[in-house]
Amino acid sequence: MRKIFGLLFGLAVAASAHFQLDSFQVYVDSVVPGSRYGLSIRSVKTGAELGNIRGVEKFTPASTLKTLTTATALHYLPLDYAPKTEVSLNGSVRKRTFVGTVNVRGEGDPNFSGRYYADPFYMLNAMADSIHALGVDTVSGMIRLDSSYYKGPWRAEHWRKNFYDAWYGAEIAPLGFNDNCTMIRFKPGLKVGDTAIAEILPDVGYVVLKNEMLTVPGKKRKWTWALDSAKPEITIGGAIGINVDSSQLVLPVRNPIAYFKAAFIHALKERGVAFVEKQNVPAGIQIRSFTYSAAPLLSILDEINQRSQNMHAETLFRNLGAQRAGEGSVEGGRSMEMKFLVEMGLDTADFEIWDGCGLSPKNKVKPSTETALLAKMARHSKGKYYINSFAGPGLGTGGKRMLDLPYPWLTRFKTGFIGEVHGLVGYIYTLDGDTLAVAMYLNETGKNPDGKLKDVLDTLWTRLVFQTNDNYASLMKMKQMWLSAQNVAGLAARLEYFSRLMKGIPYRLGPMGESYLDSIENKPLVYMDSVDCVTYLEHALAMALAPNENAIFALLQKIRYKDGVIDFLHRKHYLLADWVGEGKFARPLKVPGDTVVMRTMPKQEFFRAKKLKYETPDAPMELRYLPYDRAVEMASKPYEGPLMVTGVAFVANMDNLDATHTGFVVFRNGELPVLRHAAFKKQVLELPLVDYLKGRSKAKLPGITLFEFLKP
Repeated sequence: MRKIFGLLFGLAVAASAHFQLDSFQVYVDSVVPGSRYGLSIRSVKTGAELGNIRGVEKFTPASTLKTLTTATALHYLPLDYAPKTEVSLNGSVRKRTFVGTVNVRGEGDPNFSGRYYADPFYMLNAMADSIHALGVDTVSGMIRLDSSYYKGPWRAEHWRKNFYDAWYGAEIAPLGFNDNCTMIRFKPGLKVGDTAIAEILPDVGYVVLKNEMLTVPGKKRKWTWALDSAKPEITIGGAIGINVDSSQLVLPVRNPIAYFKAAFIHALKERGVAFVEKQNVPAGIQIRSFTYSAAPLLSILDEINQRSQNMHAETLFRNLGAQRAGEGSVEGGRSMEMKFLVEMGLDTADFEIWDGCGLSPKNKVKPSTETALLAKMARHSKGKYYINSFAGPGLGTGGKRMLDLPYPWLTRFKTGFIGEVHGLVGYIYTLDGDTLAVAMYLNETGKNPDGKLKDVLDTLWTRLVFQTNDNYASLMKMKQMWLSAQNVAGLAARLEYFSRLMKGIPYRLGPMGESYLDSIENKPLVYMDSVDCVTYLEHALAMALAPNENAIFALLQKIRYKDGVIDFLHRKHYLLADWVGEGKFARPLKVPGDTVVMRTMPKQEFFRAKKLKYETPDAPMELRYLPYDRAVEMASKPYEGPLMVTGVAFVANMDNLDATHTGFVVFRNGELPVLRHAAFKKQVLELPLVDYLKGRSKAKLPGITLFEFLKP
């Protein structure tokens, strides 16, 4: 992953209110030439698309299609929805024998497995225990499995042939066990030339294993396997070295309904209930029924979006159809997704849907529509559950991706991969409080290795995280500082505390800007590595006023920008005319002996130089200040009174400028006023205000303006 950061900072993407993405395409072309790259970035807050590359072209989404399946499910199904499996007993109990039919009706529960329980038989054991609890130790009759909840082919159509022989392409059924898979564990025989030792786990007497693997010298690992197309027969061959400890394969099992039945009979036996099959038992009346659910909807969503479980997605897809469209089938699931898209105001033609999990290469989606879906779901009443189901760095399918992100909680994503297709979609939380919905696709990737393709998407995704959270570490530092001051009460005391805590921070002129939100100064929105005189005030004031650590950033932007609108035009560029003059966070103090002059700030000319139009005509302003001699006199006397912390503006000697410098003045009873400021070319330091004034020329410094800070 270290190579990501070298590439990351080598890309010079211009920042603006809309992302400039030319360099993204240049990077893709340089690393994986010939691949088709699609990208869309959308603001969740406004719904506006901030940039795209081929946003309206259709791409194969792979497993990122699961975001549509799970969104539709959350929209239509209650949060406590859980697929049901019903067991009913029709017949009678004679002594300790149940004579009749055990009916098992499945409604697509994919979690009769070890995913949520230590034992994959946990749910089947519960079913067997319920029967045993009736005083039954023998079932004499039939076990009938009702699979009518699903209609149409259970195998997803249009998948590539090899998918059906992989664990991730297991058959779909309304009754399933152990992900409809089995594990083959094998190890070398006792000596070279022996057949390898192999076992089926769990073994319910259903899967037939043909073992043709031989033990050979050394550490050779070259084995093969084959599955019968219809029967539960698996053949393993090849060779395993005598010095190899062991290995294993997870493979799908044919005919999951029969597999479920075998597992159920196995569970009955293990829990003390014998099964004696008899074909012609009387129908009988229902004497008892039991209902079981292994896991609720939110747990199923985690399996789908975090761990990308295809079987879970396919069952949920069909369950949607059964629950809301009256048919548990691909068509039923598709019809609900189309209805959902219409209700969300999205164009159904932008999605081509052939399954619920994304394995079909015929699935298609437009990046711009995918981000519109994600943005709408983020604003959905159940949006937090949706986003929380996604993977992230170190979580689910992101277990090995973007692990170098210093703040992994800034992004959640859904991965996708099939041959020549990679996808990455999800959310990026930005420093300014927005959330970005992002969709990236690489199609037609040819023979490029999967690792390289993942690295390309991770690199560009990481770039967006860094670009939209520029210097996030500074915000973390401010939060830590705020937490250290929880026992400091009162605005004056808090201003004194934070202005003192920031002493020693280096000075640098203009360390901040509008980040990715404007194109003129794309410096960070928050920056504590260095400060200038104004940003020193802004950071300290934001921490002092914030009611909690999570409010610091928003307050900082309201202090810095008119109405909190982050762009160069709204920044309060003139200290007294804008920053103090706005009157929301500060106002000038009337000091005995002060005076008032009229000055006009040339704002239209200032913004015109930046190629911006400033609509408000330039107008004179009142500039109240304490003349130099009176300021020296005031600063030379010990202060009498309670602690007070004010701001100070050092008035400019030019008619077209209000102030040249600023800082805090700390007034303590019995002491000379102290200036704390970010000193030019030095650092944040303090000294007696009078010493600073005497070090300045009266000709260049007409006087000072003291201003008090306000709680908004």
